[in-house]
Amino acid sequence: MTLTVEVPEELSARVPAEQRGPGRDRGDVRLLVSRGAEVAHHVFRELPCLLRAGDLLVVNTSATLAAAVDGRIGHARVVVHFSTRGDDGRWAVELRDPDGKGTTRARAGGPAGAEVRLPGGVRLILEGALSGGGGRLWWARVSGGAVLGLLREHGRPIRYSYTERDQPLSVYQTVFALPSADGSGSAEMPSAARPFTAGLVAELVSRGVQFAPITLHTGVASAEAHEPPYPERFAVPEASARLINAVRAGKGRVIAVGTTAVRAVESAAVADGVVRAREGWTDLVVTPERGVRAVDGLLTGLHEPEASHLLMLEAVAGRAAIDRGYDEALRGLYLWHEFGDVHLILPEGDLTQSVASATAGENEPGLV
Repeated sequence: MTLTVEVPEELSARVPAEQRGPGRDRGDVRLLVSRGAEVAHHVFRELPCLLRAGDLLVVNTSATLAAAVDGRIGHARVVVHFSTRGDDGRWAVELRDPDGKGTTRARAGGPAGAEVRLPGGVRLILEGALSGGGGRLWWARVSGGAVLGLLREHGRPIRYSYTERDQPLSVYQTVFALPSADGSGSAEMPSAARPFTAGLVAELVSRGVQFAPITLHTGVASAEAHEPPYPERFAVPEASARLINAVRAGKGRVIAVGTTAVRAVESAAVADGVVRAREGWTDLVVTPERGVRAVDGLLTGLHEPEASHLLMLEAVAGRAAIDRGYDEALRGLYLWHEFGDVHLILPEGDLTQSVASATAGENEPGLV
């Protein structure tokens, strides 16, 4: 799927919602709701009014790493984005050029054999491109220290040029983030869950909405690149698999919070939609041709035209619904990227009354 629209630069979210004015918090982001051709406008704190008792939100518990570290190749300064740790101890890394403004520019990958010097005596030796066609991500052998310790000591969150300033790591964590036993995490924030607060989660639980945790450690997804997703490590625990299957059997709705949650759940779903506990690597690309087996809806950010994530959205909702939603997002001046607004894509059915009521300010629970 390739959208023909262009996203104006001024629609990039430059700071988090809670920094846009006194008294604001994460729940102040706008929420676009699509269901087929029907589109409605809300703020995120109205989410409980748009869900119903028995709905299940699948959330990614991967914590965000301080995955950007300054380094040098020879005398040249570079910024290393640590993307993914392989089973053999190597790391998939992306090298970028500092732009003098606190962010970075795209840089060609490689060459093989190049040595990158990092703080604390850590060294990277670039070995080969992650994909056969070359590109920005390369496998690198590490020596002189441990990467996760390096990130804790010298790392900072990956930041792109559309943002206004550096932010502390806490800004890039979601309320669902949990530390993993081995210290691993995501190179970039699973940002669809960022607007959730502890208070909103409590309200959802009080209304009978359930949560199923999964883990998928996201790799680097540079703004300049529109590549298919590469393999990522994921886990769907037994308890979450059972809960997803029980909700489906009860005709409830399984709503993934973020494309990472879709990828994990669909990687664990067999042909009839039953989800099994699974962990490992997934190279699944969810497309309209493949479709979705276990996920009914999706809460996600707004994606760039030509981004591969749009194929997943189309698989969930259909091309016409996504076209209509993105037209409405542009017309309504919604904000893009990790600090931006979010888009709730629900299946067709019995939502009309709820959306209409919430829009009118009635906000009655349990109407869906």
